[in-house]
Amino acid sequence: MAAPPPADERPLVMLAQPLFPEFAAALAGRYRFVLLADADAPAAAEVRVLLVGGLPLVTAQHLGALPALQLVACTSVGVDHVDLDACRSRGLSVTNAGAAFAADSADYAVGLLVAVLRRVAAADTYVRSGRWTADGDYPLTTKVSGKRVGIVGLGNIGSRVARRLAAFGCAVSYHSRSPKPSAPYPFVPALRELAAGSDVLVLSCALTDETKHMVNRDVMEALGKGGVLVNVGRGGLVDEPELVRCLREGVIGGAGLDVYQNEPAVPPELLAMDNVVLSDHRAVLTTESIGGVLEVVIANLDAFFSGRPLVSPVQL
Repeated sequence: MAAPPPADERPLVMLAQPLFPEFAAALAGRYRFVLLADADAPAAAEVRVLLVGGLPLVTAQHLGALPALQLVACTSVGVDHVDLDACRSRGLSVTNAGAAFAADSADYAVGLLVAVLRRVAAADTYVRSGRWTADGDYPLTTKVSGKRVGIVGLGNIGSRVARRLAAFGCAVSYHSRSPKPSAPYPFVPALRELAAGSDVLVLSCALTDETKHMVNRDVMEALGKGGVLVNVGRGGLVDEPELVRCLREGVIGGAGLDVYQNEPAVPPELLAMDNVVLSDHRAVLTTESIGGVLEVVIANLDAFFSGRPLVSPVQL
């Protein structure tokens, strides 16, 4: 293996925020880094790449402070935290994590679905609190197999969710911006129609101006009182106050939520609901997925600095 270049010859990369330790250790020998918040004028004028780890807000003002910028490299799949209009107007390239998180997100979506329908977390609490001995068996729940599942967004994650749930014997259909010719599942052009024909609605699409609050009360009423909402996309896909009201009023039957409107804040009303399973935006996070994202990031940076095509470009 070739020795790394001297420190002062390594390409300069701006960081939107400090890197995870695993990322920092793996990239340290390849690049020089400077934090956006700490950058002096010469560094800001020189930098051509902004590496966005996690989900910090990257505004037009941030981008405008980097006159030589050419690439915004994100470690997430979704890029709604980056001002894409500003990137488009500047002619900047944007990359994301590609499919590195897809398998783990799909596994987690299925796990949330099982946990909600079978009330896994509530039954665990029931046993731990001694109620099994005192009060008898936990009440019956409902099966997963055979459920009608509507998937919103049949991309890298959604298509994997579909395959996993098809193995459960679930009837899968989907909604997206346009039909996927290769998909073996029925396409439903209207979200409300998809919800009305589903027992479970799984959200795995990107957050955009068009998809913000796409799951509103009308959609939840169509899903119905036995219906379950699973969200591993972005919190902003759902009208969160309306979701709380619909759960409280029994308009839908339950929810499995990994993402929220104003993270890390979670609506306090959800904390007391035993038909809701909550997690802290970690559907994508495993040891393996972090390694996979690191490979994608390195491939994109290496491609950029060597003049080759980017590995996971985002269409702007």
